[in-house]
Amino acid sequence: MEGVYRFLLTPRWWGINVFVVLAIPFCIFMGSWQLGRFEDRVQDHETASTQHESARREAARPLTELLPVDKATVGKQTTVTGRYEDQLLVPERKLDDREGFYVLTLLRTDGGEALPVVRGWLPGEPDPAKAPAPPTGEVTVTGALQAAESPGSNGVSGRSGWPAGQTGAISAATLLNLVPYDVYDAWVTLNEGDSGMRAVPVSAPQNSGLDLKAFQNLGYTAEWFAFVGFVIFMWFRLLRREVELARDAELGLDTRDDANDTDGEGGESGDRADGARAGLVS
Repeated sequence: MEGVYRFLLTPRWWGINVFVVLAIPFCIFMGSWQLGRFEDRVQDHETASTQHESARREAARPLTELLPVDKATVGKQTTVTGRYEDQLLVPERKLDDREGFYVLTLLRTDGGEALPVVRGWLPGEPDPAKAPAPPTGEVTVTGALQAAESPGSNGVSGRSGWPAGQTGAISAATLLNLVPYDVYDAWVTLNEGDSGMRAVPVSAPQNSGLDLKAFQNLGYTAEWFAFVGFVIFMWFRLLRREVELARDAELGLDTRDDANDTDGEGGESGDRADGARAGLVS
């Protein structure tokens, strides 16, 4: 390579070029991967919505046939027989933008394990006096199967130290500390609210909705593709700078040395450099 572009054969520019050649496809790959993650979440959201609608029309199945709960079984109709025992309140739960609480009752099955059943929602601050007492004797409940909740996700409060008779999340991990028997790591929301309470709608499984994580994936997609443009821009900027320095060197003008001159000398050198460039162009 001849002329002002001979600097491209130097080790420094070999390193720059290799970095650019590797960085561009890497950024494109990462951006495409993040975009794919966002599209998967959108698809999961649409699938979950369709699944919930069709699940209401399906016949209820025994609980044991639907465990463990996953994306394929969440929202499915299930039927369980047992006796209601301990009752807890789940505060800080909104319904139609109104603050309220769930009434959660443990349904003890013949096998000894208990299934958490959300019998309904009530507005206002959690108050045991407001919560209707559960039916006595053996009952058979039918509702939508839900996955265990994780504190701090999907609107579930992450705080701890709840008052007696309350729990922040519905899961075996939290309930085992509150009741003296085993609890299924799942729960059911009744299709019809019990004793005049409002029924709690089915929740989408975690990481399947258009939540903050989904839009974070979309933001990361834009960042990775922006990096591609930044890498190309910086490469062309460095290239143009090196070309200008190489042309100045061919004309016997080293502008890097001019920076060490005094103001007067630097001004004269700048004038000579400008004149030489003008002559070269003409």
